[in-house]
Amino acid sequence: MQSKATTVEAYLAELPEDRRAVVEQVRAVIRANLHSGFEEGIQYGMIGYYVPHRLYPPGYHCDPKQPLPFAGISSQKNYISMYLGCVYGSDAVAEKFKRAWAATGKKLDMGKACIRFKKPEDLALDVIADTIKSISAAGYIAYYESAIKTTRNRPAKAAVKKAAKTSSRRTAKKTAAVRRAAKKRASKTAASGAASKKTRTVSGSDLSTKKAGRRVSLKK
Repeated sequence: MQSKATTVEAYLAELPEDRRAVVEQVRAVIRANLHSGFEEGIQYGMIGYYVPHRLYPPGYHCDPKQPLPFAGISSQKNYISMYLGCVYGSDAVAEKFKRAWAATGKKLDMGKACIRFKKPEDLALDVIADTIKSISAAGYIAYYESAIKTTRNRPAKAAVKKAAKTSSRRTAKKTAAVRRAAKKRASKTAASGAASKKTRTVSGSDLSTKKAGRRVSLKK
């Protein structure tokens, strides 16, 4: 649920007291482990942590006007969401995060980068803290650019694979058509030969009959 608040303070003020207490506790964990270079503000209608344009001018590739998202906290209708951009885009990072979380014995309700929870006790806060602390702004930029490069290369590879597959199908169809045509010609040739042989046989029989007729006539 997106808020129209333009500052973090205004965002927090909109929340019910019990929900605000939960958000502030998670926020404190993020801020305590966040490297310099990241900034806190409102992004996409929630509390966001991002690399500002002054450090990364290209911004977010989906919307260059937005600074590069790193993490976020959003109060939804029935739960709270925590977004971790640092976990999204890398199977290795995601697996490491999930293994560390599983080791705590807590249940992880997570999409690709969104963790859903209702109270701080649902979270493995130490795992979140370690993850946030392990990535600097410069490191995140490098990680992000590598992930984007891989993502952009996938359509090209898929197009090449599709073209090769299409070409292979066309070649197979052409080969099959040539074989069918050759088989058809062979059948016609065989049929023509059989008809010719039959004609010759019939003609020979007629000739024999005629000769026999002449012999009978001579005897008379």
